[in-house]
Amino acid sequence: MEASSEPPLDAKSEVTNQLVDFQWKLGMAVSSDTCRSLKYPYVAVMLKVADHSGQVKTKCFEMTIPQFQNFYRQFKEIAAVIETV
Repeated sequence: MEASSEPPLDAKSEVTNQLVDFQWKLGMAVSSDTCRSLKYPYVAVMLKVADHSGQVKTKCFEMTIPQFQNFYRQFKEIAAVIETV
């Protein structure tokens, strides 16, 4: 997964982007040119995000299963907070 060059958001940041689409798929890397038997599961994620002008950008990345489980837990925490608002 790539490191982001954007500064992290803090509580005072104004979010101006909108999530337009979220797609994911489970994959299995079975081999590579350097390893004949990987058997490495991963989750491929594609996000479409619109900026304040309406321009849509696509962001794609892959995560290991533990990374995706952590990502999912964080979204559940966000949803729980939003429900209290």
